[in-house]
Amino acid sequence: MSLATFTETVMRRDRSVVLAGLGVIVLLSWAYIGYLAWDMANMMTMSDTSMAMGMEMGMEMAMPAVQPWSAVDYWLMFVMWSVMMIAMMTPSASPMVLIYTKINRQRKAAMQPVWGTAVFYFGYLLIWTVFSAVATLAQGGLHAATLLSPMMETTSPVLGGIILIAAGIFQFTPLKYACLSHCRTPLGYFMTEWREGTWGTLVMGVRHGAFCVGCCWLLMALLFVAGVMNLFWIAALAAYVLLEKVMPSGHKVSWAIGVLMMGWGIWMIAGVLV
Repeated sequence: MSLATFTETVMRRDRSVVLAGLGVIVLLSWAYIGYLAWDMANMMTMSDTSMAMGMEMGMEMAMPAVQPWSAVDYWLMFVMWSVMMIAMMTPSASPMVLIYTKINRQRKAAMQPVWGTAVFYFGYLLIWTVFSAVATLAQGGLHAATLLSPMMETTSPVLGGIILIAAGIFQFTPLKYACLSHCRTPLGYFMTEWREGTWGTLVMGVRHGAFCVGCCWLLMALLFVAGVMNLFWIAALAAYVLLEKVMPSGHKVSWAIGVLMMGWGIWMIAGVLV
């Protein structure tokens, strides 16, 4: 088989190629997040062991003072957030990405379907990378204010309750409804937003990512309540975002979760005040 024939055969199976590529990206991202969570758990275990040994020997173990983050710390946290967003959001973005691949192939556009899909997906991730930078700065501020535990969950029930209540209320807002409706109708998006060429494809990916961030940004803030490195909650949020976008009754699911979040937040704050 000649190279040209092989390339043509692969391009006919562009949907399988894209799906396999997305699968590999998700698996690698989850593997990285899992490694970070495992490494952090090991460090916490070693710290607890050292403190216990010191107490047994009659040594007073003072709590270490909070150290401000260095530029390297910020960079590492930014990488963590970026990879985590790829792991969490790629599954829910896959229907939109695959629809783009199909439309691009049917239109016989200048770009090959796989290359065009890569550009669209890159644009989508670009806006989530900006979100990751903002989340990193927010985490650095919470760390400096000693409002985060070593496992990166809030140490303030009031702050946690406020985040939960805000996220719950957001589920009922017009902005949430508009962004979620966009994410649930990929074909409708391309019918009104289609742009030709590499730049146009990049813009489409960025705009879709902006709608997605608008739909989910407060849900991602819940990681500060449950723990940024809590794998169970990371997986639970990723699964919820996917179900919210693909289930026929996604809006009702969104409202039900909103009520639960508000109730949870009120309970957390009440536990402090009572």
